[in-house]
Formats: sequence, structure tokens, C-alpha cells
Amino acid sequence: MSKTSPWRSSFAVRLFLVAALAAAAFLGAYGFWSPSTGTTAGETSTDETGPTSEMEVASFTSAESGTCLTWDIDAKGEISNFQSISCAEPHRFEVAAREDLSTYPTSEFGPDAKRPDVTRQNALRDELCASSTLGYLHGKWDPAGKYDIASVLPPSNAWDKGDRTLLCGLQTTDETGVPQLSTGNVEAVDQAVVAKAGECRSIDDKQIMRTVDCAQPHQLETVSVVNLGERFPDGYPAGEELDTYLNETCTAAAEKYLGGEENLYQSTLQPFWGSVSEASWNGGSRSVNCSLMHPNNGSFSIITGSATGGRAALTIDGAPPAQQPERNPIRNNASAAPSAAPSAAPGAAAPTPAVAPAQ
Repeated sequence: MSKTSPWRSSFAVRLFLVAALAAAAFLGAYGFWSPSTGTTAGETSTDETGPTSEMEVASFTSAESGTCLTWDIDAKGEISNFQSISCAEPHRFEVAAREDLSTYPTSEFGPDAKRPDVTRQNALRDELCASSTLGYLHGKWDPAGKYDIASVLPPSNAWDKGDRTLLCGLQTTDETGVPQLSTGNVEAVDQAVVAKAGECRSIDDKQIMRTVDCAQPHQLETVSVVNLGERFPDGYPAGEELDTYLNETCTAAAEKYLGGEENLYQSTLQPFWGSVSEASWNGGSRSVNCSLMHPNNGSFSIITGSATGGRAALTIDGAPPAQQPERNPIRNNASAAPSAAPSAAPGAAAPTPAVAPAQ
């Protein structure tokens, strides 16, 4: 699988990390030392070297299609407690298929073969996992969503003993590529990539979006998550209908987030929303973010501070928010953008990167 969107971190890095993490987790959970033999538990103290016979090879995991895997990661990045678990519980990897590389058409993965490097792992993922994983999901997968197709190989000690198991499956990662906990089977959950309310998002010069502390420079402050499937249960909505709904919904969410329409007006920020393409909708994504932004010549202004702290907490492009003109009190809940904002509807004037799924 190839991910071309710059809003997604490198999938190759993710694949390497999940394989490395799973290997380390297995070693951490089972690779304790036996003081009586000086060997790893499960090994023998024989002087013989080389892989065991095919009859004696045991897989590093019994996980089958539909099983989920999880492991613990502490504050130092140490990993332990690698185990199979129900997908209804928080987990880090959902197994879609189980492959045996010893049956590979060539002798590439024979008894004396070295464990594949990251480049070869990527190729194996594309060759062996893409089709089987899509079949497992019955085609319901959003390549632009939060779940990636990945593979897991045995840890080095298991590989050296002859284990040629390869697990194909799905994972979601953070911005550094570390597999994150998720709950439920991928086919049955919302696959959209969304930020949480209160999180601020920075867009770098490569159009990569990251979550940052709101005290740091950013372009978007998330005010809510909207599940479009609840409003449009019968299928993908038409563009105008969707924009009208999100205009009203995100303006109301922004006012609630800031404590009222007057606070939104005084902040000089505009409501803004993401989008879901029809392809993503069909693949299983339903949610978008409502956010706050400030336009700057067709792009985003750089904001520091959270809008929840009021005007005094904000700088916009290095300066305090512009002084808003006095006006008569608003006596209704009109969904239009604040009068001092650009004439375009909220979100319409923002640049293309912002309507990409938040990550």
C-alpha cells in the first residue's frame, strides 16, 4: 500500500516500528534468563547450533485472523506483556491474515535465511498483506483514515529457530509512528483521523499536521468532533447540504467552546471544518473536526495561545487580535460567521491542507 498524502507520517517507518515493537515486546514478555542453564527460557543448553527441524519449530504467536494483539509501553519506551486479546478490548494490532514464509515459492526464507530487512518487509507487506487484509475487511477500508496495513515478523531469536510466521493486519499510530491503542474491529468503527476538542494543530512547510501545545505556534484549535453518519445515515451527503450542516454545526460548536457568540466575535477567529471525501466515506470514515482559525490572504495565520483564554491569551501573526468594532448585541443564534471575518463562509477561504483529515 502506498500513502501519498503528506498529512500521513511515513508508512515505512510505521511498519518498522510495529515489527520492532512486537519483537521487543515478545522478548520482554518471554525472554527471561534461566539462572540454572544460562539460556533463555524455552531454549535448551545443547551445543548444537542452527535452526531446529521443521517439526520442532514453534511460532512466536498463536494469533489468527480476527485476533488482536497488544503490549504495554512505559514512560521510558520499554515494552512488556505482549499478548493476544479480544478486539473489543484496547489493543495495538488487529490480525487480518497469517502467512507462512517457509512456503514462499523461492528458497528466500529457508532454514538459514536472514530475517528480512525493513525494505524487504515493506515489499512483503505489499505483496502478501494488502489483498488479504482488504479481503478481511470486505473492502471497507479508508487509505486516508487512521488505520494502516502493516505486517509483523517473528523476533530475531524466533526467526533464527526457524519460525517463518508473518502476520498481516491493521494498526493506528501517533505522529512518531508508535502503535496506539484502539478498540473494536476496524471494519466496524469510524476510521476518520480526528483531533480531540482542545487540541491545537500545527501545519509545517511540508503540509504535515501535528498536535502541539496551544502555547506553541499553530493554525487550528479543535473545538469538537462531528460524526456525520448520525446526521446522514442513508449515505454520502451532497456537497451543499454537507457544507450547510457543518456551517451551522461548527459555528454553534465554536460559540459553545468559547462561552458564547460575543467571545467568538472578540477572538477574531473563524469556525472552520474538515471534510470527508466520498471514497473515504465508502471506506468507513464518518467524522470531521470543527476548529478555530484566522485567515491570512488565502492561508492560515499563525496563532499562539488558546482561544479559551480570551483575547489576552492570543497572538495572531505575532500581534494581539485586532480590535473589533462595537456592535449591537446579537439577539439570535444565527450561524453566519462573525461580521468582522472575511465574507467567504467559514472554511471556504482556508487553504486546501486544512480540509485534509487531522492527524
